[in-house]
Amino acid sequence: MSEQKEKGFSAYLKEQNIELTFDRIGIKALGAMAHGLFASLLIGTIINTLGNLLKFPFLNEIGAYATAGTGAAMAVSIGYALQAPPFVLYSLVAVGQAANKLGGAGGPLAVFFIALIAAFCGMLVSKRTRIDLIVTPFVTIVVGVTAAYFLAPPIGAFASWIGNIIIWATEMRPFIMGILVSAIMGIVLTLPISSAALAAALGLVGLAGGAAHAGCCAHMIGFAVASYRENKIGGLAAQGLGTSMLQIPNLLKKPVLWIPAVVASIINGPVATVVFRLKQNGPPISSGMGTSGLVGPIGVITGWYTPSEQALAHGEVAMIPTAMDWIGLIMVSVVIPAVVAWIVSEIMRKKEIIEPGDLKIEV
Repeated sequence: MSEQKEKGFSAYLKEQNIELTFDRIGIKALGAMAHGLFASLLIGTIINTLGNLLKFPFLNEIGAYATAGTGAAMAVSIGYALQAPPFVLYSLVAVGQAANKLGGAGGPLAVFFIALIAAFCGMLVSKRTRIDLIVTPFVTIVVGVTAAYFLAPPIGAFASWIGNIIIWATEMRPFIMGILVSAIMGIVLTLPISSAALAAALGLVGLAGGAAHAGCCAHMIGFAVASYRENKIGGLAAQGLGTSMLQIPNLLKKPVLWIPAVVASIINGPVATVVFRLKQNGPPISSGMGTSGLVGPIGVITGWYTPSEQALAHGEVAMIPTAMDWIGLIMVSVVIPAVVAWIVSEIMRKKEIIEPGDLKIEV
């Protein structure tokens, strides 16, 4: 009897297009959340910074409207990745706004979990009644906002606590934490999960944000340069300005190919935190973007002129960058990853650890 019920429930989930898999939840939904952040908070911050630099208040108003929709944009993006039906998707606007507000500084992580709960419940009842127009939005919003009231504050507080520890530890031990944060974030960026969402959820700013930026750049630029022989200009742009995830098929077959990028991140991290004291004080999502669309460097620049709320909360202030700040940004974002990864990859090629075609990607 229990097996029949299990089969019946599984069949019902399949019929409602509900997949409780790591691919849909841990990869697609988490990555989509980062897209929602990009299309609201990040782009709004960039527009706001332009308004400040150009002394054009209308741009500041546009930026404010964009950032105000952050919670909704994240939740809708998650729902879209889950292939939620229309009434569930639209209803996630209210759920995302509530979860983001109640989650405080750790809002992105709260939105992620609560949007999943609300979408799941909404999809369970979607198109099952003749009054779907009422039932599905009602269930999605009531369940989602109720969950936000009870779960968003502790989830947000936990995310902020972890992020604060990382930020504090990086300030106290910039060399060691520079290595650890850079290496870990670089690896996460290359894996099929979202480093941008992780950085946003933990609120990584300041030196910790700089270390995360260093690691992400090391993997993107590192793989782009190390694989130049195979992929030429197209591969350089696809990985250096797109994503190093393109190397995943090659890394699964031969994990040793990760060495040039990992070594670059290990070196680049402490250079960022100790030598240049590079801080990423823009939106935390920028800390996990690297050179993808130049979002990481742009985040550092906007953080100089218009620090994010998370950065301000940690005592960071607006500044006028010096020549050394610009040099540090260029060195950490491009030069050091390129040089280190190229040297290591050439040594590995001479020792035949990397063979011709190992790093070839489909562009």
